Order: sequence, then structure tokens, then C-alpha cells
Amino acid sequence: MSSTPFAFVRYLLYGVLMGGADVIPGVSGGTMALIVGIYERLVGALSTAVSLGLALLRLDLDAAQIYWAAVPWRLILPLLGGIGLAILGGARVIPPLMEAYPAPTRGLFFGLVAASLFIPARRIERVTGPRVAIGVFCAVGAFFLTGLPALAVSDPSLLRVFFSATVAICAMILPGVSGAFLLEALGIYTPTLEAVNGLEWGYVFTFVTGAAVGLSTFAKLLDLLLSRHHDATMAALVGLIAGALRALWPYGADARILRGPEPGEPILPVIVLALVGFGAVLALVVWSSSDAEKKTPAPGP
Repeated sequence: MSSTPFAFVRYLLYGVLMGGADVIPGVSGGTMALIVGIYERLVGALSTAVSLGLALLRLDLDAAQIYWAAVPWRLILPLLGGIGLAILGGARVIPPLMEAYPAPTRGLFFGLVAASLFIPARRIERVTGPRVAIGVFCAVGAFFLTGLPALAVSDPSLLRVFFSATVAICAMILPGVSGAFLLEALGIYTPTLEAVNGLEWGYVFTFVTGAAVGLSTFAKLLDLLLSRHHDATMAALVGLIAGALRALWPYGADARILRGPEPGEPILPVIVLALVGFGAVLALVVWSSSDAEKKTPAPGP
């Protein structure tokens, strides 16, 4: 197919966006997956891949063959490649950028993530009291979670790394909840970046193993919720994204406090970049909607 190379490059770029987001405290790779329109497909693909792994562990080759054929490798492989490239590159580029221009950078991502609220909200077919309550509960939980103070652990044990990765990977595939932010709260964000930059393979292998364990459990649960309780799950995602915006507020982020700009801190660049991020996502939402309508066949006479 002539479209295959284009699709590969597109999914690779999606992976770069997701991996880059996962490096930034306050931004989630799951949010990026929502923005580019592959979130539910990705969760389903991860769930199927987990089933494949479990079948191989049971030595059930017949089931493994079925799951192997069901995994959308043309989506998964370029995504993983892009995520890996972005994490390796982003670990060197993004933290210095955040340190040099903290308020404008956070302003850009604040606008981007705020606009992404429209995506799960539009997928709720019917708004009900219980769904609103779920959204509010998740928003409050995310708001307080993103207020947790950052810990500083200079030399974390491998056991701490394993369990921290298990928790953080769940956040990385949840829109709104930042895996990098949780790593900060758990005290291993900086050591993890240093391990990636320094190619400390023992640390990296422990982290990846913990992430695999967390992902294998959470992806199945999330896929089940999306298939059986779709609208309630989307309401929860809206709440998570809304509450987690606290982590991207441009001022007072390092101290985990909400405040206005102080004398000497930039204001106009923050507003402009926030509007740029918001507008870019909104344009993508409108474009994807019109594109989907064009692909929908007209009803017959």
C-alpha cells in the first residue's frame, strides 16, 4: 500500500509527541494520544499485547498466535520507536528548556492540555448526574495529587525504582496525569533522567521491568472500562485533565503553589504561547471532525 510509509512516519511522529510529553512534569503521553486521535486504539492495542505476553508465559501457542495476529503492529512499533527516541532526546533537551524558560514553556503546555479537554468531553454521548460526579471526583483527586511536594532522592534503591516505575507508567497512559510529575513526587525523576543520559543499564532495566508490570495490569483494566463504561470513563478523563492543569500553572510550579506573576516574571509570552497551544489543539479537533465527516458514507436514498 502506498499509504504505509506515510502511516509509519505519522505514527512515529505521534510517538515522538507522546515520549516528549512523558519527559515533562505536568504533561501526559496519554494526553498527546488523545490529541492526535489514537488513544482508544492504543489502549486496545496494549491490552491485546498484554494478552499475547500472558499466552506466551502460559506456553499457550494457539492463543498466542491469535493474539499476535490481532496486535496492530503497524501502530505499536512506530509509536514505541518514536517514544524511545523522544525520551532519549527529550531527557537532554526539555529539562534545560524548562529551567531556562519555565513560565513560557508551562504556558504553552497549559494551553495545549486545556484545549485537550474538548476531546473526551465530545465523546460523552449523554451527560448524567453520576457522570458529572465522576468527573468532579477525578478533578479534585488530580488537583490534590499534583500538589504533592517533590522529593529528592539522590541514590534510590532498585526496589524503589521498580515500584515507582510501576505506578508512573499508569499515569503515563492516563490523559491528564503526568508520569514525570509522579516520578518527581516519588523522588526518582532526576535520577531516572541521569540514568538515561548516562546509559546506566541496571537502573534502566529495572525501571523498564517495573513499567512493564504496571502497564500489563493497567492496560487491561483501562480497556475493560472503555469497552463497558465508555462515557463514565471519558467523564473521568475530563476530570483528570482539568484537575491536573494545576501542575502546568506557569507561576509557582517549583514550590507546588498557585500564585500570580511576580515583578520581573514574563506575562505576555506566557499568554501568547498558551493561546498558541490552545489554538493548535482546537484546530486539530475541528480538522479531525471534518475529516471524519468526509470519510463517513452518505446514507442511501
